[in-house]
Parts: sequence; C-alpha cells; structure tokens
Amino acid sequence: MTFVYPSEPLAVVPPSMAPRPRLTFVGTGYLGATYAICFSELGYEVLGLDVDEPKVAKLAAGQVPFHEPGLDDLLRKNLAAGRLRFTTSYEEVAEFGDIHFICVGTPQRADGMAADLSFIENAITSLAPHLRRKALIVGKSTVPVGTAEWVQHLVLGNADPSAEVEVAWSPEFLQEGFAVEDVLRPNRVVFGVKSDWAKAMLYAAHKGVFELAATEDREVPVVVTNFATAELAKVAANAFLATKISFINAMAEVCGASGGDVTMLAKALGHDARIGNRFLRAGIGFGGGCLPKDIRAFQARAQELGVGEALRFLSEVDLINQRRRQHIVRLAAELLGRSVGPAGPDLRGARIAALGATFKPNSDDVRDSPALSVVRKLSRAGADVTVYDPQGTENARIVVPDVTYANSLPEAVADADLMCVLTEWEEFRNADPIALAKLIRTPRVIDGRNCLDAALWIRAGWQYQGMGR
Repeated sequence: MTFVYPSEPLAVVPPSMAPRPRLTFVGTGYLGATYAICFSELGYEVLGLDVDEPKVAKLAAGQVPFHEPGLDDLLRKNLAAGRLRFTTSYEEVAEFGDIHFICVGTPQRADGMAADLSFIENAITSLAPHLRRKALIVGKSTVPVGTAEWVQHLVLGNADPSAEVEVAWSPEFLQEGFAVEDVLRPNRVVFGVKSDWAKAMLYAAHKGVFELAATEDREVPVVVTNFATAELAKVAANAFLATKISFINAMAEVCGASGGDVTMLAKALGHDARIGNRFLRAGIGFGGGCLPKDIRAFQARAQELGVGEALRFLSEVDLINQRRRQHIVRLAAELLGRSVGPAGPDLRGARIAALGATFKPNSDDVRDSPALSVVRKLSRAGADVTVYDPQGTENARIVVPDVTYANSLPEAVADADLMCVLTEWEEFRNADPIALAKLIRTPRVIDGRNCLDAALWIRAGWQYQGMGR
C-alpha cells in the first residue's frame, strides 16, 4: 500500500512562526492529558493547562493522575525532552499556542439530561481575552450539536477582533485502555471547519499522525465537514455503540427466558458482515464518563431541535442498560436461595465477593460504573460485599465507601458465599477455578461479563451462572 496524503492542504505558516504549530490543550483530565502527551511524542511543542493546581503539579512531576497503559512513560520521556509543559496560566497559553484544543468535561446537568457546558464557557471566556495574534480554537470535547456555533459567538464577544481568532471542531474517539494507540494511530480524524486556513492548520497539527502512518504503510481517513456534522460524528458513534450493547443485553434477557445461549447467538450474528462481532458480549451494561451521559444529552438536544421522536429509542437503550444492573442482584438471590419480596431481594448475612469496580478493564475510571452500581445494590440488599479491582480501588472507595475492599483476588474470595465477576480484567478471566474453590465457602459464580470459560469452571465444581446462557 502506498500512503496517500489525505488531501492537498494549503501551505500554512503558524502564527508563532515555529516550524510546526505550537499546541495547547485546555483541560488536562483524561482527554486533554492523553492528547497533550501523545502529541508531544509526535514531535510537537505542547503546553497543557488546567485550573487544578495539584493536577498540574503532578503532571509536571511526571505522574499521570489516572491509569492508562503506556502513558506514564511517554509523559516522563517528553517532559525530559522539553517538548511538553503544564501550566495554570491562560496568559501563558495564549502567548505560546497557535492551536488551542478545548478538552474540558461536559457532564450531565444536575437538573436534567442535557450536557453542562459551563466548563466550555469558562475555558473560552478565560482564554479568548488573552489572544493577541491569530489563533485557532478547536473543540475536542463531546458536545451537543450547535455548540461550535455558540463557541464562535463567545470568541467574537471576548477576543480582540484584530486577532482574527477562528474556531473549528475535531472530536475525539478515545477508548480507555487503548487511548495512546487511538491518538497515535487513529482509525479516522474529523475536521469541522469554516475556512481553508482552519483546515490547513488542522492538517499541520496532525502531520505527525500522517507521517507516522506513512512509515507504517497505513492511511488515516480524514473527514472534512461542517461544524454540525463534526459534533454529531462523536455523539452518533456513542449512541450507536450504546444501542448495540443494549441490543445484545436485550437478547440475553430473551435467551434467559427461552433457553437460548446469547454467546452462541452473538457468534451467529457476528458472522454477518453488516453487523460485525464487536460490542456483542452480553453483560451488565455500559458505563463510564461518556456513553451514559452522552446518549441522554443527545436526546435532550434532539428535543430542543424539535426532533425528539427521532431518538426516542435511546430511552429504551438507557433503560435496558440500567435493568442489567438489578438483574445481577436477582440472580444472586436465586443462587443463594434467598427470597425476593416487594422491596427486592433479601441478601442479609450473605458474603459476596465482587470482582471489579471500574467500568471497563485497563482503566481506573469508576464514573457511572455498572460494577459499582451492582456493588451498591448488593450492599443495600443486605449483603456483606468485599470488592477487589486491580486499579480502581482508590477511586471506588470515594464513590462507595461503605463496603469492604480487598488487596487481592484471594483475599476478596475467601469465605464468600458467592463470587460476582463485574469487570472483565485479565486477572479474573485467567483465574484458577480449582484454587479459588478451595478459598470460597461455596463455589458459586455469577459471570456478569460472560468472560469466564464456563465449562472449565463447571468442571472445577462451581455453580456457574452467566448472562443469557
């Protein structure tokens, strides 16, 4: 394969006159810190900004404040090389940067399903007044369609008109646990622009990505479009993934009632090229800081636009997802021979080992984690719950402090009446069922992620219960 540059962009000289555009990333949470570190690895001069002084100090000292495989080494490498710095000063960012990527959070509002855009507003109104030369502000945060136009009005109202600051939107498509690869080797990039200059600047900002692809004989598809389509590219992708996950979980409910095996059903569906086999593993549902709040914000925005009926199905997607969490509690009651009354299952006195706290493996993120939601429900039903997670314990303690946390898998399982696998960590998938059977009081397991070898565990003497199997 011969690498073909995605298009023929206009030649552009960065306003700073540097050989490559100088990049800033406003907001150094998961999104901003990952991009800042990875783009410095691609050879760019990068400055990350955050208003959280302890976070900035930690990053500047070479410590990533969250777990993401491979990122710590890249941070220390590029700090030492002098390509990467962090600050709390908007003045310094404005003076330094040619392209300013906005990477702040857009959480769900406390008073409804819509996205809270206050962090976006604060970032723009704090940065724009300090811009003294031409610059490009690029949104990367996941936002409701129409946000980029609003940001453009904020810039016009807060920046010096003579600076001719422009706005663009280029959404992120990171998967936690694989984020370094997703930045360095993206499967596509999307540019929402209004001018040839903005397009050329974004190409220049991604030239390192394209050059890396060329050395590896790959192409990076580039979609150049308008603001609205760029914004929708991210939220529509999340809505589709959420729908696919909830679909297979709905099929798990049908299989459970009819005697079908959802794992075999998923294999049969996955062989259809029109469907594919990814995201077809039934379990306890999706979570994290993106999918749940994004599908709700998408619905809220559709209502505002007068097309709420078009996304009505996302309400059921959300409901299916929430229902999977309570399903684990009912399965626990069944396996333990406990009653299920009007108030729900009675698990008083039962000792349950919960394996997993993060919303997915290879992460320490517990935001809207299905695993922690199940832990809460088990505890509220009266169970004595002990949780073990390879990376997420510290964050989980903050969210759910009133359960026991173990330091190892054997410690969590010891003398338990039931083991629930709630996050598909490799350590759990590869656990020895014979060894664990000697530790647990009664060898019962709920495989909440369908990640265990059922036949192997059954042969080892375990009472096994999967999802829709």
